[in-house]
Amino acid sequence: MTQTNRQILLASRPEGAASVDNFRLVETPLAALVEGQVRVRNHYLSLDPYMRGRMNDSKSYAAPQPLDSVMIGGTAGEVVESRNAKFKPGDKVVGMLGWQEYGTSNGGDLQLVDTTHVPLSAYLGPVGMPGVTAWYGLNRIIEPKAGQTVVVSAASGAVGSVVGQLAKRAGCRTVGIAGGAEKCRYVTETLGFDACVDYKAGNLYQDLKAATPDGVDGYFENVGGEVLDATLARMNAFGRIALCGMIAGYDAQPMPLKHPQLLLTQRLLVQGFIVSEHMDVWPQALRELGTLVANRQLAYRETVAEGLENAPSAFLGMLKGQNFGKQLVKLI
Repeated sequence: MTQTNRQILLASRPEGAASVDNFRLVETPLAALVEGQVRVRNHYLSLDPYMRGRMNDSKSYAAPQPLDSVMIGGTAGEVVESRNAKFKPGDKVVGMLGWQEYGTSNGGDLQLVDTTHVPLSAYLGPVGMPGVTAWYGLNRIIEPKAGQTVVVSAASGAVGSVVGQLAKRAGCRTVGIAGGAEKCRYVTETLGFDACVDYKAGNLYQDLKAATPDGVDGYFENVGGEVLDATLARMNAFGRIALCGMIAGYDAQPMPLKHPQLLLTQRLLVQGFIVSEHMDVWPQALRELGTLVANRQLAYRETVAEGLENAPSAFLGMLKGQNFGKQLVKLI
């Protein structure tokens, strides 16, 4: 009896906001492995904001997601069959096998992971791409120094939560921006930020001004829009901005800057980056992050949807900020 693989394909490109109608669930027979191949039963899918940009057919840092193909995405799972000498059944691996229950690979895109002290799911969060993104933007662009003030947007999310904790370890005053009182409490009480501004309540600029009395030296940007405008107005001279994401504009809304002259008058460094272009830092970053998680010195939180069929709705909810921490889909 031929085993089947359930997959979610990109069925159509969004016009404006993405919807569940842009995706299609299919069942595909699994072909027999050939020499050199590995079959992985995915346990977790990673849902990340960058995927929204890939759904568009527009110029970006990477090619658009092809229509009628498996949605791109990070995965963590277990080898169930192998014709590759580097992998054996039972090995835990992470890779980019996409939104499907089984992935077939030549092994070149898979990384063996040790789940003795770090849970498998964490390799898609603080000890994976989001964690390395946080590490790179903070250490290589913001370059934090003790006593400085670092602001982090989307501070309760998979990336922002790591940025803030690393900035605190560097001796910085760390201020988060998040949506809602519950997320702000988590940011200060669990993650250890010095303050958190709720962008949904009150006056964003005035609240941020109160939380940053000495201005802002470093800013890790995940959002854009009014959050970027408010923080730009608090930047100190020669401040550094690590531009990681612009989730406020992922559905094609315009995001003009209100006061672009601040980039000049404050002599700001604004550096966009794509973490996959900096593979040289991954070993160091993952080593440091893995040690912190294993020693329970780095807190993280996950929102987990159950079942492949719920991946599209979980993804759309994440884009609207409905998740808390890292958004995952559990498949097994």
